[in-house]
Amino acid sequence: MRRSRLALSVGSLLLAATTALTGATTAQASQQAAADGYVALGDSYASGVGAGSYISSSGDCKRSTKAHPYLWAAANSPSSFDFTACSGARTGDVLSGQLGPLSTSTGLVSISVGGNDAGFSDVMTTCVLQSDSSCLSRIATAKAYVDSTLPGKLDGVYSAIRDRAPNAEVVVIGYPRFYKLGTSCIGLSETKRKAINDAADHLDKALAQRAGAHGFTFGDVRSTFTGHEICSGSSWLHSVDWFNIGNSYHPTAAGQSGGYLPVLDAVA
Repeated sequence: MRRSRLALSVGSLLLAATTALTGATTAQASQQAAADGYVALGDSYASGVGAGSYISSSGDCKRSTKAHPYLWAAANSPSSFDFTACSGARTGDVLSGQLGPLSTSTGLVSISVGGNDAGFSDVMTTCVLQSDSSCLSRIATAKAYVDSTLPGKLDGVYSAIRDRAPNAEVVVIGYPRFYKLGTSCIGLSETKRKAINDAADHLDKALAQRAGAHGFTFGDVRSTFTGHEICSGSSWLHSVDWFNIGNSYHPTAAGQSGGYLPVLDAVA
């Protein structure tokens, strides 16, 4: 009799534990299934500057319907899509003005940020208008910033994203190399082109390291842009655009659809 009661008690406990575990698993699965909203954060490479077809309500942020976040959302129909990326954004701008839509219902976050913090615009202006030595010196300063200061700023952004969107897959998307080397091409010297490409690699390495430290996925676009750099004859990047200077060194519509979107598709 005692054995029967003991067996019954143990059986009841096992059943309760199994039910609790199953219930927790089901609840977790339901929570993850509900977390399928998409939020696109970041700078001009995320907003689509250079691709045209800007959404009028986005104003100076220049969010484009040809940008990779918009294209991904159109193809995949997430339950919600919030496009807060903005031209010129730095890490501090993402923290102060772009994270509002993030929630437990967010299933995917993409972000491209860090280039403006490192002085992207000033680097390119210096390299276009000044000597090789001035270009290399400015790039060295940018690399030093990427090594010393940018990681902490990225950590602040990535931690804030995880806090606000605990169920999301987060994809940190990098930057392409700008130039095809070893070709005859009007414009910057080979010395400048190589230094600029090296700087892009340096920045991407930092982004990948910090993304990995937070458990995020790094989306590397350098391979998809290979063969489509400036001086390639089939460029997916604007060179200096004297008629619309803001387009300079940004992806074209083909760069967004052919260079960025496949990377997001592969990891999202």
